[in-house]
Amino acid sequence: MSLDAKQSEGRTVTTVEDLVGYFRAAEKRGGARLIGLEHEKIIYPKGGAAPPAYAQGIEQVLLGFAKLGWKEHREAPGLPVIAMTKGSATLSLEPGGQFELSGTAAKTAKAAQEENVRHVAELKAVLEPLGLRAVTLGYRPFERLADMPWMPKTRYRVMRETLGARGKLAHHMMLMTATGQVSLDWGDEGECAAMISLAARCSPLLVALYANSPLAEGKPTGFLSFRSHVWTDVDPARCGYLPAMFDGSFSYRAYVEWALDAPLLFLRRRGEYLGPRMTFRQLLADGFEGEPALYDDWVDHLSTLFPEVRIKRVMEIRSADCCSPAMTGALAALMRGLLYDAAARDELGRLLPPRSFAEHRALHERAQREGLKAFGGEARELVEIARRGLKRLGDDDPALLDAIDVTRSPAEAVLAAAGEGVALLDRFEI
Repeated sequence: MSLDAKQSEGRTVTTVEDLVGYFRAAEKRGGARLIGLEHEKIIYPKGGAAPPAYAQGIEQVLLGFAKLGWKEHREAPGLPVIAMTKGSATLSLEPGGQFELSGTAAKTAKAAQEENVRHVAELKAVLEPLGLRAVTLGYRPFERLADMPWMPKTRYRVMRETLGARGKLAHHMMLMTATGQVSLDWGDEGECAAMISLAARCSPLLVALYANSPLAEGKPTGFLSFRSHVWTDVDPARCGYLPAMFDGSFSYRAYVEWALDAPLLFLRRRGEYLGPRMTFRQLLADGFEGEPALYDDWVDHLSTLFPEVRIKRVMEIRSADCCSPAMTGALAALMRGLLYDAAARDELGRLLPPRSFAEHRALHERAQREGLKAFGGEARELVEIARRGLKRLGDDDPALLDAIDVTRSPAEAVLAAAGEGVALLDRFEI
């Protein structure tokens, strides 16, 4: 989650090349490629499924980390605490109070996972005296949207209106879903294009391997990953895939051109969040209220785009439901092994040959509904390609892959426990 850091001194952008330059500046041409891990959890009261509001528990969770060396982050003095920071790691809140660790960039998936495991232990210690617990599911299985609290972050107040007008399931995405994500580096534009194309091609398999959200309001939805399905009706201008990810034409410029035509969800000016009805292309051409587009506006805009594979200063893999900490660590190992080893990238390209844009979207929908039943042996081979890649990279990451079940999606265990009612949450408490 973006912390919406204080804007800079007003550096302007006037051309498309200025925007392309943002991605060129993100290239990591020397040194080790790092990996980042994000893991969201859903907070519940012990023995119940009522979502705690900010003032009735979530704020206390954040503040509980102050005793563990974390520092408060507020949008401005006097406003509520909305995150905690320690070094480059962040604890933050999604709109419905989903609790997220954005970890420190690490050289290996094992190091990223070790930090996540330490965080889980700290989180449990903070939650216990508050009568709360953390659960790892991709979508809230019992709550109704109308009963959900909103966290007191200004960005979310504005996005509640602007994004809510763009898709019928936008508020479901904001309030009800939880995910695990991996962030990767790239060396140059060619490597970025190759990695993003392969990541997009394996995204349906990631949906299936990590499908963990089959229930809504206590009933089966017909999707093993209802979380992934929700994204299909959030905003077609900023979600899903770019055709350029599949036809060999991906470039920084292609991503910029796509992003330019997405409507702004907010624009920060003079300490306020505004909701002008314009695309970034219009902002770049015409400015706003007599002022040109700013570099910070572009940074904000990129954080409000939600394709399955997103690039900002890092490449984000966004197709997995929230699963257990072990599965989340395995996700980091999987993507590192697949995309950081050149030989593994070649193997992955042969395993998942290019499909047309329409064929790929159809497969993605099948994965949402059927999970691993939509595939043959590709899931097993995907994991083995990653394992071989990790061994060539020469560290201890391969063992993390053992947490992945290539025979059935996690959602099948959720469905099997659906008759237990709220007690189902006990099975997925961390």
